[in-house]
Amino acid sequence: MRTLPLSAGSEPLREVLAVGCHADDIEIGCGGTLLSLTRALPGLRVTWVVLSAHGEREREARASAAAFLAAAGAAEVEVHDFRDGFLPYLGGAVKEAFEALAERVDPQLVFTHAREDLHQDHRLAGELTWNTFRDHLVLEFEVPKLDGDLGRPNVFFPLSEAVAEEKIALLHRHFGSQASKRWFDEDTFRGLMRLRGVESNAPERFAEAFTCRKLPLCP
Repeated sequence: MRTLPLSAGSEPLREVLAVGCHADDIEIGCGGTLLSLTRALPGLRVTWVVLSAHGEREREARASAAAFLAAAGAAEVEVHDFRDGFLPYLGGAVKEAFEALAERVDPQLVFTHAREDLHQDHRLAGELTWNTFRDHLVLEFEVPKLDGDLGRPNVFFPLSEAVAEEKIALLHRHFGSQASKRWFDEDTFRGLMRLRGVESNAPERFAEAFTCRKLPLCP
């Protein structure tokens, strides 16, 4: 399967925004991709935004982000404390946070939740990302959960086996609060990356997958 290098062209990738509702969402959805990009593209700037985390979860979110962004040329981590599960009912305040973000960053690439995600917080984040960053390339990541809402992604980022295993190890190292959840285990994370690797014929068998709704092409 042919690939499209992100570093090609006259303007290589230099700034990325990742938006997740909860601590661990970004890591699960695009952690391997960010590990790979920050190492392959020296100087890459990443803005990492978590909308709902406080107390232990905020500490986990910040420590994990630091680990995943260790190779970034520049990194900004922003953690809000909007109430978990209530983001649609706090929509005005959440939208203000997005508008403030747009005044500070102008990313070439945005990672966010899928608009069809059945978790109400995730769905709102995806909608507000599109409302706010209308002229940007947006890739919607997937987060496995009890709802069984995984879709049919159309963009794949191949991962080396080493990066896939590193992603799993970092998730377990930094999110001890989630260890008791039956879905939060290495079989879930490795299995999804392996399935997406099959679908994209990834050279080292693993990949992360995204939905891209708009992609302007140029010669």
